[in-house]
Amino acid sequence: MKLSPIAQCLLALIIGTIAWAQSSPDLIQSLTVSTIHKGRDGGVTWFLPRFCVLPNKTIFLTKQEISGSDYYGPLHWQESRDNGRTWSEAQLVPGLGRFPYQDDIEEAASDFTPEYHPQTKSLILLGEIIYYRNGRYFPEQPQRFPVYVIRDAKGNWSERKRLEWNDPRNSAIYAMGSSQFVILPNGDLILPVSFRSKDRAAYSVSTLRCSFDGKTIKVKEVGTELKNDVKRGLLEPQLIAYKNKYYLTIRAEDDRGYISESTDGLHWSEPKPWTWDNGDALTMSTTQQHWLVHSDALYLAYTRKAEANANVMRWRAPLYLAQVDQATMRLMQKTERIVFPLVGDGINDPTHVPHYGNFHIGNISRNEAWIAAGEVIPANFRGDMLLARVKWRRSNLLANK
Repeated sequence: MKLSPIAQCLLALIIGTIAWAQSSPDLIQSLTVSTIHKGRDGGVTWFLPRFCVLPNKTIFLTKQEISGSDYYGPLHWQESRDNGRTWSEAQLVPGLGRFPYQDDIEEAASDFTPEYHPQTKSLILLGEIIYYRNGRYFPEQPQRFPVYVIRDAKGNWSERKRLEWNDPRNSAIYAMGSSQFVILPNGDLILPVSFRSKDRAAYSVSTLRCSFDGKTIKVKEVGTELKNDVKRGLLEPQLIAYKNKYYLTIRAEDDRGYISESTDGLHWSEPKPWTWDNGDALTMSTTQQHWLVHSDALYLAYTRKAEANANVMRWRAPLYLAQVDQATMRLMQKTERIVFPLVGDGINDPTHVPHYGNFHIGNISRNEAWIAAGEVIPANFRGDMLLARVKWRRSNLLANK
């Protein structure tokens, strides 16, 4: 059948559009933002939202109330069985509240990341200890360390356990709060960790390969120690495994964020600053970054200095997302987009601008990923809990169906 000239033009346009979509470096079809809890106008401000997907497609989420700088309430959890449209009532996770430590000091726990462990059909919640005095965080902390709880296949919670890592380099602290970590096919875990001794001001970063039997996490091997002695050093490393390599993205305090590579998750390259594809380094400030992984592309979510946020603390708004060039491990500037925008005046009234410095990313299905953030307005420590839904142009084969 011979097509008319108009039909031929329309067919060519359709074929061209499909070809462009298939060859486009950006696989994101859409990004939409909704509010899953309102806290700007009062009531509870929920913070540190973290989530994972369970085998029956239930989405499991943890969160903590925030009422001051690094001052968190007990850990709560809730679930959604309809892709985040509705949520169960928030419930306490046993053993992860506040407890007397000594004198006027309380021991608490914070920065938990949930991850389903398919080999043991259990749920791991991994976070860290933090201490408060008179309702506030204080700098001269007793030793801080990671803790975890396990929920088994029947829904039973374990007691809180300490992740034991005896090393003189971590005599002040070793931490893996808010961390993206890797579960290997044999059930082992690779955990990114930041740590320092009592005689050092700067943190180092490494990884721990651990066994896990459904009950206890045990350190088996320790990776390369990465250092940067500017101010507090390297912090909050985030780990992914992607196409036979491992990558860390690392928070620092020298106006940069860093990336390091490994072939085994233990031996790491010298960290290099995140740059645009033209080689210009991004200006960042002591704020975590996170990975978003698609089978055909790799993305980084981050904050950075921009014209409109010059006076916002650590430039923690807006939150950006950009694709990583896998050949150079640089960010492709033309793919950068805003996930959560700057709200307010970042020049003349920065204390009323909501911050997005603590956030979480994960794949929900082969067609959708989420980015969740709890806002904090510095002037009053209020904020909404936000959810961004990323829809893919092509199926993400690394996610569960």
